[in-house]
Amino acid sequence: MDDYLAAEFRRQSAAQRAPAYQHLRRALQHAIEQGALAPGQALPPERELGKQLALSRVTVRKAIAGLVEDGLLLQRQGSGTFVAERIVKSFSQLTSFSDDLRARGLDPKSVVLDSGSGAATPEEAMALGLSPGAQVARFYRLRTAAGQPLALERSSVPLALLPDAELLRGSLYATLAARGIRPVRALQRLRAIAFDAEQARLLGLPEGGPGLYIERRAFLADGAVVEFTRSCYRGDAYDFVAELHA
Repeated sequence: MDDYLAAEFRRQSAAQRAPAYQHLRRALQHAIEQGALAPGQALPPERELGKQLALSRVTVRKAIAGLVEDGLLLQRQGSGTFVAERIVKSFSQLTSFSDDLRARGLDPKSVVLDSGSGAATPEEAMALGLSPGAQVARFYRLRTAAGQPLALERSSVPLALLPDAELLRGSLYATLAARGIRPVRALQRLRAIAFDAEQARLLGLPEGGPGLYIERRAFLADGAVVEFTRSCYRGDAYDFVAELHA
């Protein structure tokens, strides 16, 4: 990797006039995109990288900080800087965000941006199969792992199933399971989106950046809808996989 990165840095430097940190940033990004730096691979320490490329630590740190902001690199306190791993989300299994990340050795976190309850909107009533005026619990959360924002989730649940909704801080599915409520199947709809200014700010991305919007309705064994969630995932951090059979 060292020879590849050094050659790419020289190529970037010769191609156009720009600050050295931009050349290094582009060289590192190219190395990641071409597989010379593999997902999960650790970068050399800043001092060592600077010595290899005859750059100051300030220049190296600035280049790395830009790629951390872009979600291509992750920094772990006391461990170093690593190439971010794309998260593979299967459409063939009914799992939660937290389940997916823990299965990959990551520690999921949630920041509750808004929560509360009230009368279902027409959209919520239709999605959840509720009567007009029925009460629902709502949560708007930023989902993260290793300090990196990954997704925004807006969930609606019949209030009868989750009367103390304001106490939710972790996994919605784990909270429901603790009450003996377990979804057995779900319908999901996916489409590509461009993040608006507010979404981009929360996810630490440029406005207009690519994302994936997934709408999920989860069902209990008796056919009742238990969850209506609208999620916006970073397009640069997720791969969605569906298994098809003839």
